Amino acid sequence: MERVVVFTGLPGTGKSTLAEEVGRRAGVPVFAGDWLLGAIVPHGVLTGVERPRLLAMFYDLLGTLVTRQLMLGQSAIVDAVVDDVQAERWERTAVQYGAEFRLIECVCRDEAVHRERLEGRRRGIPGWHEVGWNHVERMRAEFPGVTREHLTIDAMDPLAENVESVCRSIGVLE
Repeated sequence: MERVVVFTGLPGTGKSTLAEEVGRRAGVPVFAGDWLLGAIVPHGVLTGVERPRLLAMFYDLLGTLVTRQLMLGQSAIVDAVVDDVQAERWERTAVQYGAEFRLIECVCRDEAVHRERLEGRRRGIPGWHEVGWNHVERMRAEFPGVTREHLTIDAMDPLAENVESVCRSIGVLE
């Protein structure tokens, strides 16, 4: 059965790493919001765009990719910070196409480790910048976490265990 799996969480909590590994194991494409923005920003089309409009475009672009996958009878994984409203939108899309929906929230219970991980990472996304701790704090205020049903994964746990936990949760068997 097709599924839409959304990985959410603050920057630096391991959602991209986890989404990519689960995507590799499941043979499912991973659509990452930062990669979309990295492709768009150099063209200047976002200059002066107010945040609500930017977020609407961002989520609609990701939603279009998810919808297209489902129209092809294929699953999709999304790597983006979302709230309950956005998760609900993508769940409705999944249900419309007869697919399952799973929401995975990535956290890091140790703030010092979280900050160290964030400040030490270099993702190398063309056209996109690395974010600092001030960005995490802004995102925490803007996206306080999801309250709807979801699986919580803690970046303090070993990556292999987290991957296995997610794979079991979404029905991907080794």
